[in-house]
Amino acid sequence: MTTPTGRKVTANLSITLDGRYHGPGGPGDFAAFAPYVVTEVARDHMNRMWQGATTALLGRVNAEGFMGYWPSVAENDDADPRDRGYAKWLVGAEKVVLSTTLTEAPWERTRVVNAPAAEVVADLKATGEGDILVNSSASVIKALLAADLVDRLHLMILPEIAGGGQRLFDDGLPATKWTLAHQETGELGEMAMVYDRLR
Repeated sequence: MTTPTGRKVTANLSITLDGRYHGPGGPGDFAAFAPYVVTEVARDHMNRMWQGATTALLGRVNAEGFMGYWPSVAENDDADPRDRGYAKWLVGAEKVVLSTTLTEAPWERTRVVNAPAAEVVADLKATGEGDILVNSSASVIKALLAADLVDRLHLMILPEIAGGGQRLFDDGLPATKWTLAHQETGELGEMAMVYDRLR
């Protein structure tokens, strides 16, 4: 039996007031999200979430999008320092990509795993150090919430009702209790919230 190392699983996602992480147009519908992702509060929130993390756990779709975008930000001297900080962290961090279709890792410091998220997290928690960050990979976050494996939840709550799209919190999740560790409200009404799982 493996002994956990004390590594925590942190997850980050932006959701609308009606709990959606994309709009009714499907997974690429982020119209309701666009005005809020570059606010001061959102950038500070992103900068906060990766501090202390050493591993990025990603779904394939997010990994492909992230690695197509963030490496250029890491090299851009004109980028917002908070964006650049996250970008440099992501490029340099250990990346674990959950995929049933990728056969080899397309980026440096990356490995592809075809296994349930809960099993992968159990293995990661048994070795290494530093937090494990799941940033915006909703399918992975949902699986880990269902297994009660998320220790810290970073939420950007946006003052919009999408009226359709996938929800983060599905019926049937285990009942859990959380404590508010941080909150901040932006000028557009967006709220950065950090919740820690009470165990």
